Amino acid sequence: MKDFLRLIRLFRPAYGWLLLGILLSLMTLLANVVLMGTSGWFIAAMGLAGVAGVTMNYFTPAAIIRACAILRTTGRYGERLITHDATLRVLSGLRVWFYEHLEPLAPAGLETYRSGDLLSRMGADIDTLDNAYLRILLPISVALMGGMILIAWLYRQGPNLALTAGLLLLLSGLLFPWWLARQSRKASRETVLASARLRTDTVDALQGLGELLLYGADLTHAEKIQQQSNTLGNSQLQVSRWTSAGQSLVLLCAWLALWSMLVLLTPVIVTGIRPSADLPLFAFLTLASFEAVTPLPLAFQSIHSTLAAARRLFAIIDRSPATAAMEPHKLSVPDTESFEIRFEEVDFSYPHDSQPVLKGLDFVIPQGSKTAILGPTGAGKTTLLQLLLKFNQPTSGRICFGHTDLQQWPAETLRRHLAVVDQHSHLFIGTIRQNLLLANPDATEEALKTACEKACILDWIQSLPDGLDTEIGEAALRISGGEARRLAIARALLKDAPVMILDEPTEGLDPLTARRLMKNLLAHCQERTFVMITHQINELSDMDHILLLDAGEPKGYGSHERLLADVAEYRALQELVPVFN
Repeated sequence: MKDFLRLIRLFRPAYGWLLLGILLSLMTLLANVVLMGTSGWFIAAMGLAGVAGVTMNYFTPAAIIRACAILRTTGRYGERLITHDATLRVLSGLRVWFYEHLEPLAPAGLETYRSGDLLSRMGADIDTLDNAYLRILLPISVALMGGMILIAWLYRQGPNLALTAGLLLLLSGLLFPWWLARQSRKASRETVLASARLRTDTVDALQGLGELLLYGADLTHAEKIQQQSNTLGNSQLQVSRWTSAGQSLVLLCAWLALWSMLVLLTPVIVTGIRPSADLPLFAFLTLASFEAVTPLPLAFQSIHSTLAAARRLFAIIDRSPATAAMEPHKLSVPDTESFEIRFEEVDFSYPHDSQPVLKGLDFVIPQGSKTAILGPTGAGKTTLLQLLLKFNQPTSGRICFGHTDLQQWPAETLRRHLAVVDQHSHLFIGTIRQNLLLANPDATEEALKTACEKACILDWIQSLPDGLDTEIGEAALRISGGEARRLAIARALLKDAPVMILDEPTEGLDPLTARRLMKNLLAHCQERTFVMITHQINELSDMDHILLLDAGEPKGYGSHERLLADVAEYRALQELVPVFN
C-alpha cells in the first residue's frame, strides 16, 4: 500500500483532471442504470395500460430515457477523453521525472544495470503505470460510489432488496477479485519481470548483433530470447485465465441478483403491494448495476503488475548518486582563475570490492600543460577520468581542481570547465550539425568547419551529398567508429573549456591520420590544459608530463626524457615503438 500511495502522489499535477474523469465515469454508470430500469418499467407500464384500456403519462419517462441515453453517450466520450488525456500527460511527466533522477546516477550509479533494462524501465514499466488510474483507481472509486448510491436507493424500497443486491455486489466486486488476485499474483509479477528480461535481451542482441554473428553466437542468443518469450507467454496465459474466471464470476453474480429480485418481488406484486411494472424496473436496474463491478477483477489483478513496475522504478530513484551531483545548489561556485589539477594520495575501490582499482596517485597537472596518462588496458586510466569528472569519489585522498577540493565544486559547474571525449562518447540520432551544436549552440558555420578540420574529418564531411546536414542514424550506425570518434573530438573542440581531456583519441585511426590529429590537437591546446589517456606509446615525446600506470599504481611521472632515464617499464615500452608504427 505504501508503494501504491507513493505512486499516486506522483499523479498530483493531474489530480483535478483525474477527479473529473471519475465523476464523468460515475455519471455514465448512473445514467446507464437509470436508463435500463426506466426502459424496463416504461415498456411494462405501457403494455399493462394498453391491456387495461387506461391512459398514462408517457412524456416524463420518455424524456428521462432520452436524457439518460444522451448522458451515457456524452459521458462515456468525455470520460474516455479526459481520463486518457490526463493519463498520457502523467506518463509523459513521469518519464521526465525518472530521467531527472536517472541522470545524476550516471555512470557510476548505473554500472550494474544493462542499457536494455534501463530502457525497459523508462518505457514499458512507466507505460504499465497507466493501470494505476485507468484500471485500478478509476473503476474502484466508481464502483464504490455507484454501489453505495444503488444500495441506498434499494434500501428505501426494501431492506431485503438492498441486502440481497449488496451481498452479491460485495461478493463479485471485492471477495472474488481479491481471491483471484491472490491466485494470479505470482503470474502478474512474472509478466512484468519476464517482459523486462525479454526487452533487455533483445536490445542487447541488436546492439551486439555484429559480434554475435562474428563469433557464431547468434543462434544461442536467439534461443535465449525465445525462452524468455515463452516464459512471458505462459505468464500472460495464466493471467488471462484468471481474468476470464473473474469475468465469469461477476456475470454469475449478476444473474443471481436478477433471479433474486424476481423471487423477492413476485410475492409482493401478486398480492398487489407493488405494481406489476416494478418487476422489470428492479430486475433491469439490478442487472445494469453490475456494470460497476465488472472491471474490478482486472483492477485487483493489475495491482500486482503495477506495483512490480513501480518498484522497479523506485529501485532506481532511491539510489544515491556516487557524488553530490544531486544537490549542486548546496555548493557555491569556487572563485578561481587557476585550473591546475592535483591528485593527493588518491586511492579508489568499487563498492563491495576489497581490491583497489587505483592506489597512491599523487601528481600534478599544471595549468596549460600537456599530459599523457599511459598504461595498458585495465590499468585504471578510465577510472581516473571518472574521478576527475566527479562521477565517483576517491576512497581516500583528495583531488583538487584550481586549488579547490573537488568536493567543493558543483558537479555541473566543474564539467563546464572540461571538454571530454571518453571511449564511449555518444552521438545522437540526427545530423552531424545537430550533434556538433550540442557543445556550442551559437557556433557559426565557419566555427563548425574549423573544428571538423582540426579533427581531420572535414574532407569526409564535404564529400557527403548533404555535408553537415547528413543524418548519422541511431547511435551513429551509419558512420564508422573512427568517423564517430573524430566527430566527438570536433564537438569537444567547439566547447570553450580551459581543460580538454581525450580518452584514446586515436583509437581506430590509421597511423597517418592519428599523427595529423595529434598535431592539430596540440596546436589547438597551446593555451589550454591538455590531458590524453592512452595505452599507445607514439606521440608521447610532445607531452610535458607522462603518468605511467600499471594495475592502478603509478610507476613513474615526469617528462619523456626523465621517464626514459629513470623508469625501466617506460624504456621497455619505447622499444616497441617500431612494432606499433
